[in-house]
Amino acid sequence: MTSDSITTTAPSPAASAGTWRLGDREVNRIGFGAMRLTGMPWDEKPRDRDTAIAVLRRAVELGVNHIDTAAFYFLPTRSANELISTALHPYRDDLVIATKVGPVRGKGEGLAFAPYARPEELRAQVEENVRQLGVDHLDVVNLRWGSGMGKESGSVAEHVGALTELRDAGLLAHIGVSNVDAAQLTEAMAITPVAEVQNRYGLTERGDDDLVALTGEHGIAFVPFFSVGAGVPGAVPGGTVASDESAVAAVAAAHEVTPAQVRLAWTLHRGEHVLAIPGTGDRAHLEENIAAGSLRLTGDDLARLDAVATAA
Repeated sequence: MTSDSITTTAPSPAASAGTWRLGDREVNRIGFGAMRLTGMPWDEKPRDRDTAIAVLRRAVELGVNHIDTAAFYFLPTRSANELISTALHPYRDDLVIATKVGPVRGKGEGLAFAPYARPEELRAQVEENVRQLGVDHLDVVNLRWGSGMGKESGSVAEHVGALTELRDAGLLAHIGVSNVDAAQLTEAMAITPVAEVQNRYGLTERGDDDLVALTGEHGIAFVPFFSVGAGVPGAVPGGTVASDESAVAAVAAAHEVTPAQVRLAWTLHRGEHVLAIPGTGDRAHLEENIAAGSLRLTGDDLARLDAVATAA
């Protein structure tokens, strides 16, 4: 065979930041969060359904093989899980879909959660995700702790134990935890292997630096949500306020990228075990988010960004 006849396959854009093992599956570190697919409750109207489906298909075309969702991501006329199933089923063999259980959301349009699910109620929530996604089992199920936006204290043992029973019954493959502190993660790890921790975290919302380090020590994926919006005024309900947006803007200008891309790149620089799941219902924003995986921040960039004061 001559060299002229040899062909190579270029890596996908979503693979530009490398890969990490999520449970027993290897995923590209740039993934996709489905929360914004439907539009947010405070938007004037839901996202266009066909546009949302096109965004999902484009994400997979660009190499995304890790999608984060939940049955409680819905509006009265839209459901993230149903959009995923419509757009991508039958799913590619390399696609990992992670979902969350725990909160019991009412039928209204807000994000408020009703009283938190009891351990024995988690089976129905897992089965709801299985049904909506059209699968026979779920790849990863995160126990999303707490009935509000902030973290809540309390033991996660009974709920994690209930998920291990559902795993043993074949309804899910791997267990993660979300919205937890270090003590709750340690408690969960004593019961079962933990595939991931999913908490709100970003450049200007650094309260979980300890968890980033702890998960790294144990080879657990750390999957921040709201990593772009955390700390940006008005972007996230209850979010803190960045004290120095000028540093982000300066780094963005130096690399000819957007501030959002800088924030995503900074997150990925926190460790090889950190995965990004930026969400959007807009194709252009999707492509910008995925392109952030190829942004290489310099030591000076990181020092400047790390110096940004963090609101508690």
